[in-house]
Amino acid sequence: MVSRSYSNLLDLVSGDSLTVGRVGRRLPRVMTVAGIISDLDEENSNSVVSDAPSSISQERVIVVGNQLPLRVHRSPDNSGWNFSWDEDSLLLQLKDGLGEDVEVVYIGCLREEVDSKDQEDVSQTLLETFKCVPTFLPPELFSRFYHGFCKQQLWPLFHYMLPLSPDLGGRFDRSLWQAYVSVNKIFADKVMEVINPEEDSVWVHDYHLMILPTFLRKRFNRVKLGFFLHSPFPSSEIYRTLPVRDELLRALLNSDLIGFHTFDYARHFLSCCSRMLGLSYQSKRGYIGIEYYGRTVSIKILPVGVHLRQLQSILDLPETEAKVVELLNQFKGRTVLLGVDDMDIFKGISLKLLAMEQFLVQHPEWGGKVVLVQIANPARGRGRDVQEVQTETYLTAKRINETFGRPGYEPVVLIDSSLQLYERIAYYVVAECCLVTAVRDGMNLIPYEYVICRQGNERLDKLLQLDTSEPKRSMLVVSEFIGCSPSLSGAIRVNPWNVDSVAEAMDTALAMSYNEKQLRHEKHYRYVSTHDVGYWANSFLQDLGRTCRDHGRRRCWGIGFGLGFRVIALDPNFRKLSVEHIVSAYKRTKNRAILLDYDGTMMPQTSISKKPTPEVISILNSLCSDPDNLVFLVSGKDKDTLSEWFSPCTKLALGAEHGFFMRKNQELEWETRVPVPDFDWKQIAEPVMQLYTETTDGSSIEAKESALVWHYQYADPDFGSCQAKELLDHLESVLSNEPVSVKSGQHFVEVKPQGVTKGLVAECLLSMMQEKTKLPDFVVCIGDDRSDDDMFEVINSAKAGSALSPVAEVFACTVGQKPSKAKYYLEDTTEIVRMLQGLAMASDQMALVSASQTLSIFYGN
Repeated sequence: MVSRSYSNLLDLVSGDSLTVGRVGRRLPRVMTVAGIISDLDEENSNSVVSDAPSSISQERVIVVGNQLPLRVHRSPDNSGWNFSWDEDSLLLQLKDGLGEDVEVVYIGCLREEVDSKDQEDVSQTLLETFKCVPTFLPPELFSRFYHGFCKQQLWPLFHYMLPLSPDLGGRFDRSLWQAYVSVNKIFADKVMEVINPEEDSVWVHDYHLMILPTFLRKRFNRVKLGFFLHSPFPSSEIYRTLPVRDELLRALLNSDLIGFHTFDYARHFLSCCSRMLGLSYQSKRGYIGIEYYGRTVSIKILPVGVHLRQLQSILDLPETEAKVVELLNQFKGRTVLLGVDDMDIFKGISLKLLAMEQFLVQHPEWGGKVVLVQIANPARGRGRDVQEVQTETYLTAKRINETFGRPGYEPVVLIDSSLQLYERIAYYVVAECCLVTAVRDGMNLIPYEYVICRQGNERLDKLLQLDTSEPKRSMLVVSEFIGCSPSLSGAIRVNPWNVDSVAEAMDTALAMSYNEKQLRHEKHYRYVSTHDVGYWANSFLQDLGRTCRDHGRRRCWGIGFGLGFRVIALDPNFRKLSVEHIVSAYKRTKNRAILLDYDGTMMPQTSISKKPTPEVISILNSLCSDPDNLVFLVSGKDKDTLSEWFSPCTKLALGAEHGFFMRKNQELEWETRVPVPDFDWKQIAEPVMQLYTETTDGSSIEAKESALVWHYQYADPDFGSCQAKELLDHLESVLSNEPVSVKSGQHFVEVKPQGVTKGLVAECLLSMMQEKTKLPDFVVCIGDDRSDDDMFEVINSAKAGSALSPVAEVFACTVGQKPSKAKYYLEDTTEIVRMLQGLAMASDQMALVSASQTLSIFYGN
């Protein structure tokens, strides 16, 4: 491990450095915002603050990946290390889209183990020369992190392999998960060494670092943080089998922007958030966002592209030209089909070979004319499954060659040695068709590379004896289970498991007319050449900036422990209501208006019995008995239920069905403030709701006097949401000429008369105070959901007008820390009841004091 960390690694270049005991100490460049932060790890430290503001103004992006984009070699005399850029690394290639005015700092591991005594010198060299910050991991920890949790558990699961047995996939191992967490924390410490969170953007890459956003968000509440997943994201049925599923989801949601290659992957992620965390998403002006504790987490869907400039430069190399000549001679008179895949269980190499075998059986006329060149790159993982794939591949290729081969002809050419990039590109150039039959793959850029290489250049056209004035041609057969498939509309898409279908696709690709091949190639080339890796990187960072543009205006609070940590972004004036503060204001005021929501405010939504407890009744009676108070309670329940429940509270004003019915006290009759001539619209709406209830298991209809509500909280989340949208459109259509409003909320769709809101109750309360010729000097209004914002809005407007005393103290309070028009919050219904109990006790105490004074005056006289 590194023995010291630098407060500002850029100062290291100029020779100014600060020796610190361990990573994570107080660093001058590191800044954050004030907030309540709970500890995430074993260190009892809150977010660190800067000693002085940063003087760096250049835009900077910190790119964090599992591996640095470097090639590492020991010097010939073993006296040191030689480093060079890895031109094939995506992390390096993405710089093309950032512009020269953007500084890029890389954080990641090296491909080679560096002795602890050399790590300081290597760190300095890499920072000075490459602006790279290496993360050194002990070999045993790295093995458990990478080969253990990443490759044995996340990688198979994300590629739809369930650990049904110890031999199939990797069973969850808590020690491997702990290693994964430890490595992510080490990466977070490295980011801390260089970050200026008020200015820098951080871009984290791939599934190796999925919980890194939590560590960074804990330390820097407002950091501009993006994450891109380069692998598939499985459906919720697969993902939910992971024991740490919630931890990973919540960690990703600590990012500002989460990127996926395809809509399918994003849809699966959103479905997991809905089913496991109860979160919903919205699409607004083309952008998909998840509301998460006041923050909007944006979803980006854009496949990565190829490094166009690199491919074109290699096409121009004389080595490439020489290799093309060699291959043309080797395969003279034969048509080349090409496959380029890693040797792992998800690339479908054996299925491709079986399809080739079936193709030769069904189309013997192609025997001796077609060669399948299969380039099998070395496996990135290890284990028995890799060995099984290798064995099956070798045996299948051998069987095909023995069955269909002849002297001077082998239908399958298997290349299992590492090729230089120019060699692989030469194979692209001579191949008539490229086949990618992976059973599951995140993106796979092989088809993109093939299209660019088939475009060629003038020198290669001459070698291929092509007319330079004619359009180029290419053919692609791609699996429908790879990320690039949706963007290649001209390719022949196949189910790789259907060997017969893949064999027919081979025949179709070979027999297709030249003109058709040219049209398909032109379509692909136009897309691939304009959506390269630079376009992808620039688009991602533009969206990251858009998502984070309001960071500076929000007040951030950190809550939660461990990997459950999250940041709440709220209005700067939004704060927790102090019981002592409101009780003090209550005691010194004389005209008090108290407006209370019931469901979810005084009674938890999760309670099966919604009937008020004796404690609640006692509190309400105490508040109502104070002659200086006017107490109004509003609920979505019907008026008969409320009359029964609150019969002991004779002075309590009630609002039923969210304010449609109101009663000023028990002695008066219920009345309505919204004139409704009839409810004939129910005869239209109810049959429609009934239709959706019959087709949506777990849904129900609640019939009120003034409204009809369709509930689907017990239905399948995705299906229920889909049905709710359809029902909303259906009802709006059939009720377009009726005096009603159709609204959707959290797991419900409601039809009610126009103008009925909880704001009516607030208006009624204020008018009742005016009838008594009293201007309220104390107002408390409490609710728990968005429908209560109507009450808050009326109260806030009254404060600016003449309905309240000029010195009135207003306490608009919501339940829970969340975006609201209220200025205060309390955590839950327990705190609400405790606060009201404090007000009731204050009334009782003041009543006793008043009675005592009255008696004293009476007896004194």
